[in-house]
Amino acid sequence: MELFERNACDLSEMIKNKEISSAELTKSVFDRIKAVEGKVDAYLTLDEENAMKKATEIDEKLAKGEELSPLAGIPVGIKDNISTKGLRTTCASKMLGNYVPPFNATVMNKLDDIVVTGKLNMDEFAMGSSTENSHFKPTKNPFDTERIPGGSSGGSAAAVAAREAIVTLGSDTGGSIRQPASYCGVVGLKPTYGSVSRYGLVAFASSLDQIGPLGKCVKDVAMVQSAIVGHDKYDATSSYREYPDFAADLKADVKGLRIGIPKEYFGEGIDPFVKQSVMNAVKELEKQGAIVKEISLPSTDYALSSYYIISSAEASSNLARFDGVRYGFRAEEYDGLVDMYERTRSEGFGDEVKRRIMLGTFVLSSGFYDAYYKKAKLVQKRIMQEFASQFADVDVIATPTVPSTAFKIGENTDDPLKMYANDVCTVTVNIAGLPAISIPCAYDDKGLPVGMQLIGGKFTEQRLLNTAYAYEQLVGGFKMPEL
Repeated sequence: MELFERNACDLSEMIKNKEISSAELTKSVFDRIKAVEGKVDAYLTLDEENAMKKATEIDEKLAKGEELSPLAGIPVGIKDNISTKGLRTTCASKMLGNYVPPFNATVMNKLDDIVVTGKLNMDEFAMGSSTENSHFKPTKNPFDTERIPGGSSGGSAAAVAAREAIVTLGSDTGGSIRQPASYCGVVGLKPTYGSVSRYGLVAFASSLDQIGPLGKCVKDVAMVQSAIVGHDKYDATSSYREYPDFAADLKADVKGLRIGIPKEYFGEGIDPFVKQSVMNAVKELEKQGAIVKEISLPSTDYALSSYYIISSAEASSNLARFDGVRYGFRAEEYDGLVDMYERTRSEGFGDEVKRRIMLGTFVLSSGFYDAYYKKAKLVQKRIMQEFASQFADVDVIATPTVPSTAFKIGENTDDPLKMYANDVCTVTVNIAGLPAISIPCAYDDKGLPVGMQLIGGKFTEQRLLNTAYAYEQLVGGFKMPEL
C-alpha cells in the first residue's frame, strides 16, 4: 500500500515511531496529485514548495524529541473559503481571485503542525450543490469523472476520495460537507454549531456556517474534529465547554442505542435504492443491539424553503462587503463610485451568487420581511423544537444524506430548483444547529456511493462518531475509487 492510500490515524503512528518521515509522506501525496489531478480538478491552488519545507521542519522537531499533535506532518487540503495566511484564498470567485489573506483562520492556528497541500475547489462563496458554480473550473467525482462530486465542498470530498490529501477541511451551511461526502464515498462530519470557530471562514450565512472534517475513515475525522473544536474569543458564537478526545474515545458499540427513522426523509423524491440501502445499514446496526423506531419530523416539508430564505438573507448582508473598494476584484472601467460598485459586483459575482443576493435582499425588504423572512425564522424554531422533542426518545436519527447518487456534470445546471432539492435531507441539521455525519453505506449498479446520514442532539458528536465507527467496523471499511 502506498503512503498516500493510508489513513491519517495509521500515518500519525508511523511518523511518531519514525517508521516514515513527514517529507516522505508529503512527497507521496504530491506524486499522487501530479498523477490524478488532471482528471479530478480538486485543487485551485497547490503549495508544494512550502508543504515540503513544513514537512522537513516537522521531521526536524520530531528528531529533537519535541511533543507535537497527533496530526503533525499529515498532508491536509483546505477548502478555499478558509483563510490561510500568505496562501491565496479565492472562495472560487472572480471577486477574490487575487486575494491573499494576511491572517489565519482559527482552525488553521489550531492545526499549526499539519502540512497544507493547497486550497480546494468549491462552489463560489459556498453557494451550490455540485461545485459547478466555481468561477475557475468544475471538480469531477473520482468514482466517475463525468459526474459531479457534490458541493459546495466538492474539492474537499474529491481530494480525499482520489487520495490527493490524507484528510481535508470543508464547510457546511446546508449540507456542504455531508452531501459531497455521500457522492464521493467518504466520511464527512458537520459539527454542532458553535463547537468549531468560524473566525477566518469567509461568511455565507453566519447563523448556519460550520467548518468540519472529511476523511477516508471515521477515526481520521474524529482526530481532526478533536484538533479543531474549542472556544475562540474571536468568534462570539463559539461555545464555552470541554470536549472529549473523539478519536481516543471511539467505541464500536451500539447495544441499546435508540435509532429514529423519520418517515419524512424516506418519502417522495428519494431514490428507492438509496432508501433501501440506508434501511439495510440500519438493520445491520439493529442486529448489533440497536433499537430502531419510526419517528416523525412534520415540519421537514418546509425546511428547504426556510433554509433558502434565511441563508440568502444572510448572504445578501455578508456579501455587501465585496464592493471593489478595500480588497479583491474591481471593474476596470466605470463612471463614478456607484457605477464602480455596480460594475464590480456584476462582473465579480457568478450567476448563482447574484441569484441568492437578489433573493436575500427581496425577503429582507420592506413589505416582504414579515411574509418571508419572519415566517422562515418561525419554521426554524419549530424544526428545532421537533428535533429536541424526538431526541428525548431516540439517541440518533438515521436518514439518507442525499436523495440519489451523483448526477452528471451539466445535467441540472439550468434548473436551480432541482439543484436546490439535493439539500432536502441535510438543511434541517443546519437550521437546528445540530451535528451530523455522512458515511458510505452502499454502491449502486454503476459503482456510485450512497451515503447514510446520522444526526444527533447538540454536542453529541462522540455518540455519532461511535455509531458511524460501529458500522464501519461491521462492513470492514469503505471502498475508494480506482482512477
